[in-house]
Amino acid sequence: MRDVAAEAGVSPMTVSNALNGKRPVSEQTRRLVMETVERMGYQVNVAARSLRQRRTGVVGIAVPILDSHYYARLSHRLVRAFARAGLASVVEETRASREGELAAFRDSRLNAYDGLVIASLGLSEREIDALSREVPVVVLGEQELHRTVDRVGMPNAESAAAATRLLVERGCRRLAIVGAPQGPDGATLPEAAAFLPRADGFHDVAAAAGLSAASVHEGVTQEAGVRCARRLLELPERPDGVFCVTDTLAFGVLRGLADHAVRVPEDVLVVGFDDVEDARYLVPSLSSVAPDLDVLVGEAVRLLTRRIADPAAPAQEVTVPFTVVERESTRRPHDRRPPP
Repeated sequence: MRDVAAEAGVSPMTVSNALNGKRPVSEQTRRLVMETVERMGYQVNVAARSLRQRRTGVVGIAVPILDSHYYARLSHRLVRAFARAGLASVVEETRASREGELAAFRDSRLNAYDGLVIASLGLSEREIDALSREVPVVVLGEQELHRTVDRVGMPNAESAAAATRLLVERGCRRLAIVGAPQGPDGATLPEAAAFLPRADGFHDVAAAAGLSAASVHEGVTQEAGVRCARRLLELPERPDGVFCVTDTLAFGVLRGLADHAVRVPEDVLVVGFDDVEDARYLVPSLSSVAPDLDVLVGEAVRLLTRRIADPAAPAQEVTVPFTVVERESTRRPHDRRPPP
């Protein structure tokens, strides 16, 4: 920096301010410094700066699976939001396993990430609490953590209930839910953290309306949705309204129903959850629960940068608002308005 300052005819402090932006310099001076840096081949010693500042400028983002409509979109938006906050991101896939989530915390610690955003499905509250003492963390999603760490979650039961009420209001009397784990092993499945509350919201509405409610679960992929559609069609009473706990499953259900010449929405109504971009472009377009991703991403970035700056700050929990976006899959032929 002294060499650059001498070459440019400015002070070393001016060079520092032009490079790190902590104090303003004139545009003319900044351009002079940057041209001198370029001409002299000067490079910032990132390792030395990180040691001095005790920051790397890098955060981790850990999600269950990257090959997912929802998590791919969420990861993309988090990366862009952190970039606007001046932070680089490393995205990891945990495969919805306890081991994968432990590895994300380990990598964050070994690589000296400034913090970690994790959509956790496999770790217990006690484990997350202990690990959060080693690296600043914000948890996304489903687990109830009793304010032990910063968390941004969704009102799963409430939003699923709203989607189910839409089916009831549209005249459905034989309901079904796709993707809710059941049986003695259901609660041990990674996806149960999110899907069981959604199933609770679904069943509460069905019970209040005095309606029958079937439930099928074959996994979390589109192919699983196809298999679930086949099972629904084998029931003694074919459902006329289907709530899917994710849009990915709903895409499979729509395909499976079409394979058996069952029409949506003429024969059965279908609603999903997540409102991923593809939901708008299917034929028919898919009605879906839409969590406010702008709020989710913004709060995740806010909470993590706050935690990095003040590790002793009290934990905060934010619940993301939602809307139910109605499209063709829940509109009877006589009620066709332009889809949103």
